[in-house]
Amino acid sequence: MRIYDQNPETLKALNGTNIELMIGVPNEDLEKLTNQNAANTWVNDNILKYSNVNFKYIAVGNEVDPNNESRKYKDYVLPAMQNVHNALRAVGRHNQIKVSTATYTGLLNNTFPPNRAAFRNKEFAEPIVKFLADNKLPMLANIYPYFGYINTEDRFKNLSYALFTAGGTVLKRVLAGGKDVEIVVSESGWPSDNGVEATVGNAGTYYKNLINHVRGTAGTPLKRERSIETYLFAMFDENTKPGNLSERHFGVFSPKKESKYGLSFN
Repeated sequence: MRIYDQNPETLKALNGTNIELMIGVPNEDLEKLTNQNAANTWVNDNILKYSNVNFKYIAVGNEVDPNNESRKYKDYVLPAMQNVHNALRAVGRHNQIKVSTATYTGLLNNTFPPNRAAFRNKEFAEPIVKFLADNKLPMLANIYPYFGYINTEDRFKNLSYALFTAGGTVLKRVLAGGKDVEIVVSESGWPSDNGVEATVGNAGTYYKNLINHVRGTAGTPLKRERSIETYLFAMFDENTKPGNLSERHFGVFSPKKESKYGLSFN
């Protein structure tokens, strides 16, 4: 399970459930965590306080990009990651709870075909990848073939490829200096309404095929014969979410808590 901030009611509800949890540090909180004392306090208040919650990852920032409005946070990501990691190390939890940051395909150039992908801003990405590699931490990646599909020139569009109904894979990353960094897909999904090819049928096909792919051992072209830990986005439709209307329809459950696709994880 992934949550995007430190909601006390959610953390209390997860207490004693043994559900593995990825907890997020919102981008607007990154600057204060560049101070080690503040990072120590954050870990104490949001991790150690909930001793019976099964924390697995801390996502320090989400989709910070030097090329858009989130650029104001770019200089805070790595220091905040380092300080949170140091705080966990000081209490002996750094091997149990892994620190990373959630990236996305907007940080890449040449995303099709995937084996040509590379980071656009190496001065931003490569120090982060080196930190992850040096400390045996994973890279979190929000991956949406849907957006890749709708933003691709018509002559290159391949719906079967995006829905995992064709051969090959869309899950591949080029990490300069970090070939041994594991990838955790921290978000992936397909909308069921209000967009190009956004139908219940396509969304259900995507989620089912994604689950089958990541539970198998095909891996990616660079990291074969391994399963890929993946978080589906999202649990519920967000029927009041602002912005593009398709963004409201990524849930695998409706706002009434009804299953939309009858997904099986067995």
